[in-house]
Amino acid sequence: MSTPLLRIARRFGPYLRGHRPLLSGAAAALVFSTAMRLLEPWPLALIIDGLVAGKPPALLASLEPMIALAVCAAAVIAIAALKAGSAYLSTIGFALAGNRILGRVRIDLFAHLQRLSLAFHHRARSGDLTLRLVNDVGMLKEAMVTALMPMSANLLILGGMLAVMLALNWQLALVAILPVPVLLLATVRRGRRIHEASRAQRKRDGAMASTAGEALAAIRTVQSLSLEPAIAKAIGASDQHSQQADVRAKRLSAGLERGVNLLVAVATALVLWQGTRQVLAGALSPGDLLVFVTYLKNSFRPVREYAKYASRLSKALAAGERIADVLDETPEITDRPDAIEAGRLKGAVRFRQVDFAYAAGGAKVLDGFELELRPGEHVALVGASGAGKSTIGSLLLRLYDPSAGAIEIDGHDLRELTVASLRRQVCLVPQDNLLFAATVRDNIALAALRPVGQEEVEQAARLANAHEFIMALPAGYDTVIGERGATLSGGQRQRISVARVALRDSAIVVLDEPTVGLDRDNERIVIDALRHLAQGRTTFTITHDPMLAADADRIVFLDGGRVVEQGAPAELIARGGRFAALWRGRRDEQAASGACDAL
Repeated sequence: MSTPLLRIARRFGPYLRGHRPLLSGAAAALVFSTAMRLLEPWPLALIIDGLVAGKPPALLASLEPMIALAVCAAAVIAIAALKAGSAYLSTIGFALAGNRILGRVRIDLFAHLQRLSLAFHHRARSGDLTLRLVNDVGMLKEAMVTALMPMSANLLILGGMLAVMLALNWQLALVAILPVPVLLLATVRRGRRIHEASRAQRKRDGAMASTAGEALAAIRTVQSLSLEPAIAKAIGASDQHSQQADVRAKRLSAGLERGVNLLVAVATALVLWQGTRQVLAGALSPGDLLVFVTYLKNSFRPVREYAKYASRLSKALAAGERIADVLDETPEITDRPDAIEAGRLKGAVRFRQVDFAYAAGGAKVLDGFELELRPGEHVALVGASGAGKSTIGSLLLRLYDPSAGAIEIDGHDLRELTVASLRRQVCLVPQDNLLFAATVRDNIALAALRPVGQEEVEQAARLANAHEFIMALPAGYDTVIGERGATLSGGQRQRISVARVALRDSAIVVLDEPTVGLDRDNERIVIDALRHLAQGRTTFTITHDPMLAADADRIVFLDGGRVVEQGAPAELIARGGRFAALWRGRRDEQAASGACDAL
């Protein structure tokens, strides 16, 4: 067994445990079907020996010739019916087991992908991961049902037929298996090359899916910059490479199949030559030779089936490796064995000498960062891009762990709390909101993590200043919005995001550039909604906008991952430092904009 196959067997073997009764029943039906296949040529052999050659076996010697013929004909029908019935049960049983097992694999793969840290998702490409989740699991399922199961049946047939052949005439059996070493060598060598070609094709398919997914997700940018020809060219190049790998795998598979057929023909010719000589010498009956040749034809079926399905099996093997690669990834953010449930938090937050870098040995984004918030306090994090503002929000949600130092909530180090219970208490209003192609009600209720009624949804929407525009939609709260909220304006999407957080009722809220890209009217409405949201909650507002920052109780100005100044908005403006310069610049900009509007 090859190393990739061993790896896949170890990885997916545990999934078989819950389906042992179904698999055992299907295997029993398969064994019975194999036994019927072994009996298939014997009625014809009995007729040839008993009625044609005139040497009836003891089983038919006492019967009239026509009765013996009728018995053999009935046996042919009975054997065929039993074989068909057991093969049907075996096929259905293995298909059901395959669907259930790989359905579970798909669910576990998706759950594992969601547990993996942001560092992994930043390295990986979403289109390739989607291909692994949907296409690779489907390919593994299809190969298991349509290729692997028939090959398993044929291996059983091979063992049974070789045993009968050796019992009938061991000298002739040895002649029959002479080409087997050559067959095995050719199959192993060619199979390895087919697998390499299939693995290359799956890699190309993943790259193509990623490019297509990225282009479609950013279709507005693609169209606005007239990038359609460049994207189409990239997709075409990936597709061409994928096709080349596919053709190479199919060419190798076709060559293997033709070679196997030739070697089987050589083995059949040798058996016919030697067997006929033994029949003429009286050492073997014509019926036994018929059984022997029939068994020989079926004995090589596993190798011929492998040659036939080599390309498909290799693709499935490559798909299984790609799934195993993801499942073998270890999440960087996990619960400690002694982690506790957070419970209802008050919202006291403290950063103690926190260092953080996105890559080991890379530049520090935070360097000895210190900050302490009282429960219910609203702090605005201000600074240039790359100062570490959004990183603070990510660390607070424990999307990453600090390289050094600690972050505490209500006196608990975040690593002492379970990840799920922590994230239930810390809510994010991101700059780019994720909305699904579902109703407005479902999009708001999604964050509650519990069943909620219409009254609660409306109350959250009113707090977010979203109720009026929602009621103006064609079906109100039952209006289905486009994927990613494409049918809503930026301000409307942001207000739905605020309503989500309001419904979640978290103790701590992180607002990450909540007004970026909004016009003045929408910005005013969203800021008003954010004021309502921040009441009674510990709030972090990450922003470049000094006007939005001035709504906070305290402003923390960051530079190089450190706090360079902090204090109440009026205090910092009066001090004339870096925030004051930023404030004056924005005030002058607004004054100039107002003058232009007046003109």
